[in-house]
Order: sequence, then C-alpha cells, then structure tokens
Amino acid sequence: TLSSSSAASDVYKRQILNKALDYGRICLAAEMLGSATECFERTVAYLKERDQFGVKIGSFQALQHRAAKMYIELELSKSVVLDALSAIDDKRADLPQLASLAKARLNDVFELVSNEAVQMHGGIGVTDELDIGFFLKRSRVASQILGNSSFHRDRYASLCGY
Repeated sequence: TLSSSSAASDVYKRQILNKALDYGRICLAAEMLGSATECFERTVAYLKERDQFGVKIGSFQALQHRAAKMYIELELSKSVVLDALSAIDDKRADLPQLASLAKARLNDVFELVSNEAVQMHGGIGVTDELDIGFFLKRSRVASQILGNSSFHRDRYASLCGY
C-alpha cells in the first residue's frame, strides 16, 4: 500500500509538471508570435523605404509574395495561440494538444519570418545597426526551449492517439 501511494503521488506530480510545462509552452508561443509579428512589421516598413534601381523594393512582386506568405502564416498562428490561451482560461481538456500545436507552429513560423526578414534586409539585417539579426537569434533559441518542432509534432500525434 505504501508503494501504491507513492506511485499515485508520482503520477500526480507528473500531471502538475506537465501542466506547468504546457502553460510555459503556450506563453513562449505567445512571445514568439509577438516577436515574429514585430519582425514582420519592421521588414514591411523597410521594404517601403529602401530604394533599389530607383524604386522602392516593396514594389518588387517577388518580395510582395514572400511578405504575403509571412502575413498568412502569422494570421494562422494568431488563431492557434489565442485558442491555446483560451484553453488555459477555460481549463479545457485539450490543453496539452494545443500547447504542442502552438509551440510547433510558432517554432516554424518565427524561423520563417526571421529568415525572410534577414534576407529582405540584406547584409544590414545581421549587423547591430538593426535589431533584425537579434530576432533571428531569438527564434533559434526559443525554438529549442521547451521542445523543438519535431518533439511537439510527435507529442501532438501521440496525444491524439496516433
């Protein structure tokens, strides 16, 4: 009976720890969303002001397509993060799935947006003159904290019974 009590205590401790980790994952995903959005907005502003060949580089269709892709990915990510935050508030049973979904999604989106931002800024994007390079570094670190995309895709699939 003592060992069964200890086992029950261990299960309870694991549940508490997993809940705390999921809260952290969702909060980190929200931070990543904010950072990616700021990175995107700075990039769009740069595209509107930078001249090349006598025209604003924001008028180049290839850059517009890349910016549109980033915008779409950020909008989809907002929905995921808001749903995950609502799951915390509502104490929903699908919180673990949403935590992994949000973290995996923002790992990928923040990396995409920060990579594109550095590319669109050119060489100045990795200098200390602009903060774009710092967003790139932050995306790399944040994507490894509390589980990378591969971990969370696997966890999400397991939680959904696959």
